[in-house]
Amino acid sequence: MMKSIKLWPLGLCIFLFGCNNTTVQLPGAISNNAVAFHAPTQMVYSFAGLGAGKTWQDVTATAYACDLQQKTCSTIPALPDGVGRLAATAQTVGDMIYVLGGYTVADDGSEVSMPEVWAYDVKSQTYSRKADMPVPVDDSVSVVFQDRYLYLVSGWHKDDNVVNVQIYDTKEDIWQPATDWPGVPVFGHAGGIVGDVMVVCDGVQIIAPKTSGARRTFEDINACWRGDIDQEHPTDISWRRLPQLPGKGNYRMAATGWPDANTIIFAGGSNNPYNYNGIGYDTVPSVPSRHVWGYDIKADKYVVFDDKEIATMDHRALVHLHGVKFLTIGGMGAGQTVLKDLNFFEVKP
Repeated sequence: MMKSIKLWPLGLCIFLFGCNNTTVQLPGAISNNAVAFHAPTQMVYSFAGLGAGKTWQDVTATAYACDLQQKTCSTIPALPDGVGRLAATAQTVGDMIYVLGGYTVADDGSEVSMPEVWAYDVKSQTYSRKADMPVPVDDSVSVVFQDRYLYLVSGWHKDDNVVNVQIYDTKEDIWQPATDWPGVPVFGHAGGIVGDVMVVCDGVQIIAPKTSGARRTFEDINACWRGDIDQEHPTDISWRRLPQLPGKGNYRMAATGWPDANTIIFAGGSNNPYNYNGIGYDTVPSVPSRHVWGYDIKADKYVVFDDKEIATMDHRALVHLHGVKFLTIGGMGAGQTVLKDLNFFEVKP
């Protein structure tokens, strides 16, 4: 079911692209941030997230843009409402980057899922507000289909996970429901899409209390689902559970589609689910992972890659640059440290 593929040596990565992990840095450290890539300009963007202090006061609406050709990053206009949020998600369609959802954190610890959809025009560097999502979610998985439709799969809403799969039509500025998520509802899962096939894996499930008066718990889940989208009817998704991988499930991995290899690729994350500060729901500090693996769509099997150099977690997306080049933006490293680095790695198909 699995095969091993080697990473390119780091020295070759540096020669081809300047992939030294300290080459490009954000103006500030950020984690749990919405991330998107605009290929025509080779620019990557980060929206909102959690700053270095990791308290409710460090939840921010700040946004950054990084020019990968010039290897420089700068601050761009923040989300227009100025409301800081965590666990939003972002996707690029044409010259627009759509930033969806997320949640706020108040000083008393209360959290609210946000309904807003902001469209950032990379040319004018301005935002416009689009139709609110019908079911506000955070920690959801987003993918783009046919360079038009944005899918939000499961995620957290208000006080529980949901099975909803919501589609936003960027052309018509409308939302519609798609075939429900068939698995256990989750948050902090990860996934990507190639063509009309998406793969979504792991995350955190809610475990109901076994005794009266006990509190429910948050536990990782080890489960991957493949969703085949009907090209003529984008609301129709045929879901199929994939074989279970060994070990525990993972939380807040970085993931994306890898069209060159017809693969959905996953990197980093943690096998100990945690609160936004990086401390596990079990009170044990969570440890980031260096693991890189994927699902080969055509072969219908998993693929294991060599570990990446830097262990990271608390991601919202993985950026596929081109060919075998990938990167993460910010996130948390060892000791739950919030990062300002753009961490590059390469995978040889």
